[in-house]
Amino acid sequence: MLGMIKNSLFGSVETWPWQVLSKGGKGDVCYEERACEGGKFATVEVTDKPVDEALREAMPKVMKYVGGSNDKGLGMGMTVPISFAVFPSDDGNLQNRLKVWFRIPNKFQSDPPAPSDDSIKIEDREGITVYSTQFGGYAKAADYAAQAAQLRSALESTATYQTDFYFCTGYDPPMKPYGRRNEVWLVKSSE
Repeated sequence: MLGMIKNSLFGSVETWPWQVLSKGGKGDVCYEERACEGGKFATVEVTDKPVDEALREAMPKVMKYVGGSNDKGLGMGMTVPISFAVFPSDDGNLQNRLKVWFRIPNKFQSDPPAPSDDSIKIEDREGITVYSTQFGGYAKAADYAAQAAQLRSALESTATYQTDFYFCTGYDPPMKPYGRRNEVWLVKSSE
């Protein structure tokens, strides 16, 4: 735990590589279209729990892995944003399911340490193109759902994106009280 805290406070922080393709907006909603690099990700899936509760269960597992709870005992440093996929129901509310995606830092992409926790999987993910909108504060599931609804409304009839899930992202450690950055990412459809 101490390694996790030391690593998150003093370790290196690397941004998930992406390129802004375009910017847009409608009303109060500003968004970017981004091409995000793929790579290897540490993932944790939690089902049968509300999103906020599932996130409180999954995030410490990822933080311990990054902080050195792995077969090499290596603290790897952080990448931001930490993203998690949520799965909306037909009514817009979020299902009791969440999957955290933590991009392995570039230095460890070719040979990531194996997690000590069996619930953490290392997965290869292709690059994705997303529509992203940013907001502040300590975000909860309801905040992400509201921002996703606003982004969908702003993109109405101008873009196609996947509707069975979207990503919620955070850039800041829990102890940062001001200037927090969160985003919602709708994944562009290839159609």
